[in-house]
Formats: sequence, C-alpha cells, structure tokens
Amino acid sequence: MKTLIPSIELLPETIIIGKHIQMSFADNKTGLLWSSFMPGVNDIQNRINSNLISMQLYPLSFFSEFNPSTPFEKWAGVPVSSAQHIPDGLESYTIPNGLYAVFHYVGSSANPEAFQYIFTEWLPDSNYLLDERPHFEVLGEKYKNNDSKSEEDIWIPIKPK
Repeated sequence: MKTLIPSIELLPETIIIGKHIQMSFADNKTGLLWSSFMPGVNDIQNRINSNLISMQLYPLSFFSEFNPSTPFEKWAGVPVSSAQHIPDGLESYTIPNGLYAVFHYVGSSANPEAFQYIFTEWLPDSNYLLDERPHFEVLGEKYKNNDSKSEEDIWIPIKPK
C-alpha cells in the first residue's frame, strides 16, 4: 500500500445533520444506515456543500482494548451552517473544534488497509496521540462506494504527545 501522509488540520466546530445507529465491526450496519439516510438527504436545509460525512463515536477504550464486537455509534450526515429546520427522523451533532490528521485515501472503502496503517504505523510513529473526539470520513464528489478508484478524506482526531 502506498504510504499515506496526512495534513494536520485544525477543524472549526462543525455541525452535521443526519442519522445514527449503534453497531460494531462484527455487526456492521453501515449499509442499512446509509440506505435509510440517503432518501431524505435533499430535504436538509443549510447545507454547506455536497459532501457526505461518515462519522464514528468510539468509547474511550475502543482502540486500546480493541475487540471487533465492541459497539460504537455510527453517523451518516451532511455538514450544515445551522441546526435549524431538522427534518423528521434526523438529528444534529456538533463536532467540537480540534486538531485532526487528514489522510487523502484512494481505494475501496471496503479495504481496511488504510486504517490499519494509520493506527498501527503512522500514529505510533508520529508526534501525536489519539484524541477523544469523533472520527469521520468526508465523502466528496470523487467518492464511489466500494470502488478501487474512489477518493475520500479520513479525519483522525489527534493531540500532541
């Protein structure tokens, strides 16, 4: 796998509107979540752009005591300028501002190699620790689900060691 080199970015507070579900890697419900979210995406007002956000809220010990059956919260959403006018069945979530390592990834979203590299090689060798904020992927115009030419940005919350 080609080495991924991140940019280090300070994310301002960001509001998303979307849906969420409890799942685990062993009981992956990502397809169910997105298929229930996408039919109403055009009803969301105040969108900042056309990007989609795939966000994960992991428990504190998720990575230090990794178990594929550990549940976490997964969101499908879009970035908005305001959480007013939330369509029925959707909710808002505010991602707090903070430092992120942003990896531009080209390849299938079904391939776990990028995340394995980030957590087992890049992060331990970096000047950063994992921070306790949401992890998310920005799925822009070049994103194609499970396509080897798909492009997305992987945002990993970090803090200096």
